[in-house]
Amino acid sequence: MSEHKLTLVGTGPGDPDLITIKGVKALEQADVVLYDALVSPELLRFAPCAEHIPVGKRAGKASLSQETINSLIVDKALNKGHVVRLKGGDPFVFGRGFEELQYAEQHGIDTEVVIGISSIMLPGLYGIPLTCRGVNQGFSILTATSADGSVSGEVGKAAKTASTALIFMGLSKLDEVVTHYLNEGRGDLPVAIISNGSLAEAQVIAGTVNSIVDEARDQKPTSPALLIFGEGAAYAGRTNYQTIKKAEVI
Repeated sequence: MSEHKLTLVGTGPGDPDLITIKGVKALEQADVVLYDALVSPELLRFAPCAEHIPVGKRAGKASLSQETINSLIVDKALNKGHVVRLKGGDPFVFGRGFEELQYAEQHGIDTEVVIGISSIMLPGLYGIPLTCRGVNQGFSILTATSADGSVSGEVGKAAKTASTALIFMGLSKLDEVVTHYLNEGRGDLPVAIISNGSLAEAQVIAGTVNSIVDEARDQKPTSPALLIFGEGAAYAGRTNYQTIKKAEVI
């Protein structure tokens, strides 16, 4: 049995090829892999001898509660050895990775973090600049949903600033988010919705604060989705993401 250890691994925004080399190495050394619903099953091939356990967390809905996942991490680490916790994007960007890390450390388990490519980087896949000379000089990152399920107070603050806002977990709250921007007189501000990240079924919907609710109603994006409110969203120039095809080995 390996040492009692937890490694948090960020797997990137969907495409399994976007995991880091260090993340793959962690999987190769795993005794147990706990993986989220948004993690590609293809990554499990790097841990063929490990126990694979789906824990299913997704946008506040979970097949297991966070408390149960925390307990499972500790139980498996103490009884099996090296636990690799696969999380979509980066574990520390709305991934509750810090909670899991703390809980493991409180129970005497060694920990390591392998950062992942965050979903924050998704706009670049579709030609949307987070910062661009003469367009915008900054961006903010927030969730649309607070712990009690209501709209986060950060949304109202973002609507008052010139910075581009990247809003996680906001698709179900789109109407309410838009209302905040309309109340600030920003109906012409460009908006984009990136649905399903870097997956083959990815979708980009572009519009303005005035039009985006109708656009979303017509095109029906699905979760997970990232909302981008800002001038850079006007530059959305691609409508899907194509993964790089592996060259054939002759």
